[in-house]
Amino acid sequence: MHYENPERMIRPPSEAHSILLQATVGCSHNKCTFCGAYKGLRFKIKPEETVMADIAWAAEHFRHVRRLFICDGDALIIPQKRLLKILTEIEKQLPWVTRVGVYANTKGIGLKSDAELRELRDHGLKIAYMGLESGDDVTLGAVRKGADAEKMIRMGRKIRAAGVRLSVTVLLGLAGKERSQIHAEETGRVLSAIDPEYVGALSLMLIPGTPMHDDCAAGKFELIDPDGMLMELRTMIAHTDMSQGLFHANHASNYLPIKARLPRDKAKTLDMIDQALAGKIRLKPEWMRAL
Repeated sequence: MHYENPERMIRPPSEAHSILLQATVGCSHNKCTFCGAYKGLRFKIKPEETVMADIAWAAEHFRHVRRLFICDGDALIIPQKRLLKILTEIEKQLPWVTRVGVYANTKGIGLKSDAELRELRDHGLKIAYMGLESGDDVTLGAVRKGADAEKMIRMGRKIRAAGVRLSVTVLLGLAGKERSQIHAEETGRVLSAIDPEYVGALSLMLIPGTPMHDDCAAGKFELIDPDGMLMELRTMIAHTDMSQGLFHANHASNYLPIKARLPRDKAKTLDMIDQALAGKIRLKPEWMRAL
């Protein structure tokens, strides 16, 4: 496979065993103050012949892998005809692949019509991962996310309406200490409005070289402590109403692993968090946390 900057390629935890097909390099937005994944990388769409050669290579070497993830940061930004050609080639050469996934930001979703999204779904695009991070407009503006809560809701609903499953990522601690509970409540409200199939909650870890890390060092941003992260998670879940979704907080960055189906497991999950806050459940030690 022709990977550029493979050490900086990222994919969702649930795509750990998927074929990774790099169709873009970097992120077309690349302005979020907390993210250091693509700093210094210039976004580009890789040449068509390179992507097609990688599909052919995967057809020879990954004959038993049923999932494929198109990297890097936001492959949905690829123009429709070009992305459709990639999906069609995957169908042709890897017919055993049952699910193709991508990262999708609000810009990428917005550039596609409803009919185009359905066309992508019909050719194998089954899941999209969208970074909401927060439902609080003040926080979204501060971290330069590039979209407000209303747009997040519209784009999340849009891709779901096309029949593409949606996994939404939220980031505990992103608002700092001052707006922690507002961030949690508003994020729960936005998650409820989108009603995705999956939610993944990560805990903020400051990355050297990012604006947020610099702000913290300068005393302009205060990172909340583990109990603060748990209280934020509790508030977020309490304010999230999903029709039949999975809420995960079992990423390596989290202090308390949680996997709950909402609304069925809400009360049980809130009770578990309360026990952890009371010191009855041991939290993950700092040295075991990772991005």
